[in-house]
Amino acid sequence: MLNEANSKVQKSKKEIESMDLGDEDVDFQSMFEASMNKGRRGSTVEGTIVKIRDDEDGALVDVGEKQEGLLWKSELMDENGEFLFKEGDKITVVLTGYRNERPILSYKKAIASKKVEEFINNYSEGDEPVITGKIVSKNKGGYIVEGLDEYSGVEFFLPRSQAYLKESNSNIGKKIEAKVIKVDKDSKSIVVSRKVLIEAQREAKKEIIDRLLESGEVVSGEIKKITSYGMFVDVGGVDGLVHYSEISYKGPVNPAKLYSEGEVVEVKPISYDEQKRHLSLSIKAATTDPWESLKDELEVGDAVRVTVSNIEPYGVFVDLGNDIEGFLHISEISWDKNIKHPKDYLELDQEIDVEIVEIDFENRKLRVSLKNVLPKPFNSFLNSYKTGDIVKGSVATVTNFGAFIKIGEIDGLLHNEDISWDRGVKAKDIFKEGDEVEVKIVKIDRDNEKVSLSKKALEESPIEKFSKDHKNGDIIKAKVRDIKDFGVFVQIEDGVDALIRHEDLGEKKAEDLEVGEEIEAAIVFIDKDKDRIRLSVKKVARIQERAALKEYSDDSKTTLGDVLKDQLNK
Repeated sequence: MLNEANSKVQKSKKEIESMDLGDEDVDFQSMFEASMNKGRRGSTVEGTIVKIRDDEDGALVDVGEKQEGLLWKSELMDENGEFLFKEGDKITVVLTGYRNERPILSYKKAIASKKVEEFINNYSEGDEPVITGKIVSKNKGGYIVEGLDEYSGVEFFLPRSQAYLKESNSNIGKKIEAKVIKVDKDSKSIVVSRKVLIEAQREAKKEIIDRLLESGEVVSGEIKKITSYGMFVDVGGVDGLVHYSEISYKGPVNPAKLYSEGEVVEVKPISYDEQKRHLSLSIKAATTDPWESLKDELEVGDAVRVTVSNIEPYGVFVDLGNDIEGFLHISEISWDKNIKHPKDYLELDQEIDVEIVEIDFENRKLRVSLKNVLPKPFNSFLNSYKTGDIVKGSVATVTNFGAFIKIGEIDGLLHNEDISWDRGVKAKDIFKEGDEVEVKIVKIDRDNEKVSLSKKALEESPIEKFSKDHKNGDIIKAKVRDIKDFGVFVQIEDGVDALIRHEDLGEKKAEDLEVGEEIEAAIVFIDKDKDRIRLSVKKVARIQERAALKEYSDDSKTTLGDVLKDQLNK
């Protein structure tokens, strides 16, 4: 039929050429040829390769037209760049259009047309096969999909309404799967749909998921992909996520360290998110809960052997075996309170003995202690030292209120007020970590395991010096330094303070005194051990009376009246 049409076209041309045509007739001839050419566009024709132009992009093919058709050279080459044809070879092509009356040809479309025809001839109503293809172009109605694998070379049409794709140029080149929904033998077109396929797949998956959740049974699945947050496992054609927290009873783990892609694991479906279409699976739910067995095996206070599984700045995670993990806080690693980092004491995979200090079965938490199974440094200290001992130690820590001095394996506190008799001296002003210092043990608190130290106790106190030149009953002068509810503190000399209680002020009242005011008082007692001096204003008069009587007894010429008169004058 095509040869007959070509013959009619050639005959019409010859008839027109034999006629004496005017300008109007020439226009008519052009219009006639254009209309005939339009009718041939898209048809498959046989042609002969006339010339392959090496220096240009195309080959010339005789297809019985007024001009030789142009066939792009790229369509004549295989994937290795070798020519499939040579000049003079017959070739089947599709006439895709015209350029200045020169036919534009396509060999690939002829192959595709043949493959489409073969597909249509082999197609049976109701087959609806699923094809794999690549989107190669788009038009107003949708996309042209070129088949892959067994459908290689076959062109399919994917309407926009059936594409299930966001409108984007990035869709070109995208590999897709679609279902054949219509075959038109007359127009030789094959329509496919992603929408029908995806919705069918979703429905099938939903049935599988419903069945899995309803049964609640443990099933086998293949690990398809491992990520930082878990693993995707295929269970009967449906992918579910095993979150890293659902792998082990010991808590979140790194799945890549335990499993490999392609490995088969036992899982249990635990939930399905309808909105996100996410199936959640669990490996630990498919195994026996090890925490249940612990209830009859372990108690607080038990000592167990564990393996260090992870080291963090704040503590260490230890493995008890059988997916049970405990936590060893940094404060429970050693009796040393100055631990900088657990890695200074422990290393990965190290086996250690620990004591269980807490078990929370409800929240599946277990805390252990290493220091509880080690000798207690304070007990060793008590065996070696006692109150009053003078020892040497090194400064472990300097604080605003003093310094901790390391003596043996424990730290004693040297408070600021025990550093020097000079009240202005602070630990942070004179010490740095590592300094060696000699101190005296002044107190051991066994209940709270605390040791108090003193450096100034090794020096002669200002009160000791004062006591060498003064005694009880001496009358001295002092300046008011501070007034309290219970009495008045006075300064006798630099570094020497004393207390006058309210009842010892005599006729003087505390509210009448001013800081810096000088008063006269008698020494009541000097306590060198406790570093205290008490004064009394009230006793000054009595001491002076006794002194006057003593003076009278020593001098018989002086009468008692003279003595009393003299005292009254004073």
